[in-house]
Parts: sequence; C-alpha cells; structure tokens
Amino acid sequence: MIINKTLNNGIRMVMEQLPFVQSVSIGIWVRAGSVDETRDNSGISHLIEHMLFKGTEKRSARKIAEDVDRIGGHMNAFTGKEATCYYIKTLQNNVDQACEILMDMFMNSKFDPEELLKEKDVIYEEIKMIEDNPEDHVGDLLLEMVFRGTPLEQPIIGTRKSLEGIGRDGILKYIAQQYTSDNIVISVAGNFDADHICDLFNEQFHVGQAGNAKKSDQGAPYVPFYQVRVKEVEQSHICMGLKGVPQEDKLYFPMILMNSIVGGSMSSRLFQNIREQKGLAYSVYSSSSSYVTDGIYTIYAGVSHTKVEEAIEAIAEEMKLVETRGIDSEELTIAKEQLKSAYVFGQENVNNRMYANGKNTLLLSRLLTTQEIMDKIDAVNMDELQIATRMITQMDQYSAAMISSRDYDIQSKIVGFAR
Repeated sequence: MIINKTLNNGIRMVMEQLPFVQSVSIGIWVRAGSVDETRDNSGISHLIEHMLFKGTEKRSARKIAEDVDRIGGHMNAFTGKEATCYYIKTLQNNVDQACEILMDMFMNSKFDPEELLKEKDVIYEEIKMIEDNPEDHVGDLLLEMVFRGTPLEQPIIGTRKSLEGIGRDGILKYIAQQYTSDNIVISVAGNFDADHICDLFNEQFHVGQAGNAKKSDQGAPYVPFYQVRVKEVEQSHICMGLKGVPQEDKLYFPMILMNSIVGGSMSSRLFQNIREQKGLAYSVYSSSSSYVTDGIYTIYAGVSHTKVEEAIEAIAEEMKLVETRGIDSEELTIAKEQLKSAYVFGQENVNNRMYANGKNTLLLSRLLTTQEIMDKIDAVNMDELQIATRMITQMDQYSAAMISSRDYDIQSKIVGFAR
C-alpha cells in the first residue's frame, strides 16, 4: 500500500508498506542535479553529496560510518542529472536510529573547509577513474554532444576547473537555493509504521522553505556532433546517439520496447548480428534514457582498432534493416514480456521501490501502479513502434564519440553509411 503525506513544513512523503519484508529503505530526494548548475559551479550537486558524509556538529565522518554499522545498516547516496538522493537501509527494528542518522547528516553537515579540499581531491581521482574507463567516458562525451546547449549537457561530476572554484560559501548558497521544502521528497519502502515515521520527520526534520530554485529549460535545438579522443586503449570504443523522448512522452514505452528489440537484450538485433554472427565485439548494446524535458537513444560497441569501419557499417546496415523491414509482432511480444519481467523483478527489492517512488514523486509529481505500468506496456501497438523506428533509424541524425588509439573520420563514415 502506498501512502502520500505532506509534512507540516510542506515536504512531501511517499511511503510504501511491504509487510512481507523485514527491512526498510528511507531516502531523502532533492531536486538538485547537474541540470540545476551553471558552467562555473558544474559538479556542485555531486560535491555536496560527498560532503554530507564528512561530518556533522555531533558526528565525525568515522562516527557516521560506525553508527550505521552499529545498526547493521547500509547508507549511500548518488547524484544524477536531475536529482540527488541520500538513503539508508536497515532492519525494521532500527528505523528510529536510521532516520536520526540520515536527518543529522542532511541538516547538520559542517562543510569544513579542510574536509572540502580533501574531498575535492577524492573527486579529482574519481574523474581520472572515469577517464580511465573508456566505455563510461565515451558515453559521457556523447551525452555532452547530444545535449549540447541544454542543461543536460553539464557533466554530473563537474570538471577540475569548475570544482576548484567552488568554496564553502558557494555550497551554502546552492543549498539555500535548491535544498528547500518544495524541492524535497522523502521516500520510504518496507516494513514500518507510517504514522510513526511521519511523526519522526515532522518533529526532527527542518529545512529551508520554498525558494527561488534555478529552473532548467530545454535550450538549443539538436545538431549532430562528432568527436574522437585519441589515447592508448586496447579497443576502439564507439558510442552513437540521438535525441530520444522525455519521460512523460507518449512514445516512452514504445521507445523502451524498441530498444529491447534493437540492442537491449541477448536476443536483440545488434547483439545477434554484431557479436554472434560477425564476431566484431564482445560488448555491443543500445539504451533509451529519458529525463523530464528530454531523452537520448544510444548505441555502443567496443571493437578492434582495425574493425571500426566494419563495425559502423554493420550497425548502419542493421538499422537500415529495422527501417525497411520493420519489427514483427513476435519481437514485440518478446520485448513486452522482457520489460514486464524486469519491472516486476525490480519491485522485489525495497531499495528499488524507494527509488522509483521517490524519483517519480519528485520529478513527475505522480506514481503509476504496477498494473498501470503493465497495461501501458501491453497497450503499445505496431503503429507506435513504427514511429519509434523512424526516430532511431535516421543515421544522419546520430552524433558519435569514439575513444581509440587511432584517429578516425567517424563523421564521414556514419553520414556516408546513412545515404
């Protein structure tokens, strides 16, 4: 059962009671992500997420970790393009202590200048780690190109230059702007007393009132871009993509199903052709990601340096077959079953339920029941799939990023194969 409440200070709570489990996941969601940043303070949302673990007025960073371990809990946080989430999972008997630790971190972090400098060094190493992982890095490069000129262009982690310019005063100003009651949702899932947990947050959780948070816009129109980064790597990593659909778009579910058919599973077109038949790649897949205002469809392949052109040609040929021959009803049926199964499997985890309920309440202000989601998946028809097909088979609209030991004119190859 899902219960929606509003605290006395205006913060929304979404609670899903699951009496058949013995754990509880509690998350504080904040509408503060990279879309809310500027070029000058890029990465500040992620930096704040790190700093909330570095000590409060009554707990050191070590004490926070020890107190979480003392109740057998697990605490973590993550920052995305549109939101930040701080969460703790614990046994149902330790809910009070878990909530107190989470609230203390959220409300009373010190943002000590010395700790801030140290944590920046940690993030600089995180940036290097991402750059040393070419599959992740090439995906980030593609995102920046597809969303160029829009708030979604900003990297979540920021840059060394932007982070160097962020001080304690800038952090406190950003918190005052974004960490306000209208920008916060508390999501709880598991076995707990809803009235009791509401009372805890009503009595102990205090944040700034609704303010003037930065509002993101859709920005510049899309134009394809191409980029090759030359560095010593064992494979050439190719990532191609174009604009997808926002999360509330009527084509949201058709795009997810289309993605499953084209490159989202082991039986998908790209996997079977590029890996199983041609042996060009170990890792090849596609993905469809949606945000509040926009979306992206991507194709990735990691291939030998000598087989880049062959791989791009094979991808283009497969997309051409999707365009000319379309998708058959059996493929759609299989994709629907895959998507429904993936959703149900995810619902068996209390963290996933906390995540979905919190994110959708914060960003979309509504929740879909499991049955509503199943119905929407089942309702997708071949006409809608055909529209999604036309969207993703426009090869001349694909941006592309590549990380390779060799330079390569990826633009001419992709545009050439599109003709």
